[in-house]
Amino acid sequence: MMPSFSTMGLEHAIAGTSLYVVGPDDDVEDIKEAAMEDMRSVMSRIDRSGEGVYVQASTLGSLEALLEFLKTDEVRIPVSGIGIGPVHKKDVMKASVMLEKKKEYATILAFDVKVTQEARELADEAGVKIFMADIIYHLFDQFKAYIDNLKEEKKKEVAEEAVFPCVLKIVPNCVFNKKDPIVVGADVLEGIARVGTPICIPQREFIDIGRIASIENNHRPVDFAKKGQRVAIKIVGSNPEEQQKMFGRHFEIEDELVSKVSRRSIDILKANFRNDLSVEDWRLVVKLKTLFKIQ
Repeated sequence: MMPSFSTMGLEHAIAGTSLYVVGPDDDVEDIKEAAMEDMRSVMSRIDRSGEGVYVQASTLGSLEALLEFLKTDEVRIPVSGIGIGPVHKKDVMKASVMLEKKKEYATILAFDVKVTQEARELADEAGVKIFMADIIYHLFDQFKAYIDNLKEEKKKEVAEEAVFPCVLKIVPNCVFNKKDPIVVGADVLEGIARVGTPICIPQREFIDIGRIASIENNHRPVDFAKKGQRVAIKIVGSNPEEQQKMFGRHFEIEDELVSKVSRRSIDILKANFRNDLSVEDWRLVVKLKTLFKIQ
């Protein structure tokens, strides 16, 4: 028969922690220190920046296993708070703090625990996501899919303001239309030319000539062209002043066409498109930042 215990305050004990019996000759403070050691190892893994997901597990051992997994180099998901046992409203309230700091971290990773109905309702109302699984890898897959989807949505939101760096050179005898819309053959000397990119001419006092409206590679429309490619581009003026710009009058064959970056567009690239640019592309961003005297 399994032994049973009856004592004051046992309902507050954390599942998975050691239970110590204090004898008449034991030092109570030493026992308390030993009891706290388990929790210290867990608490030390909470991100000190205060930003991260909220993690809930069934026992201390399960919590340690999940925290260990989340800090691995392949995963690297910061944790801002922890809990043991079923997910209650109070846990959702703690996780909701991230809504104002970093929305994507306003989530609870519930490992092998139940979620109360009240907690579900509050989470839906507050905008806190709860992911449940009894296998750690499944929990990670759910969260990763959620983050990837958020990133794609954010990219779409800021796509028009994201200016990728590029330097183009007009191909001789390939000026098909001199004035709005300007249509030329161009070599991509550096960076990535994308549809929607604002173009200016630094050698001509940085005059703006419009945005890339379309790109064709071997007579096929494409969304972008990279360094080393020769493409046909159509540039359309965004305002009356740009629409007046004309090849042969305002700029010549020797002038380079450069994407007009700004402080705002660079910040958007860093936040949302960092992995879409190569190391060489980022060097061009730095170069253009200096060219446009951006602080």
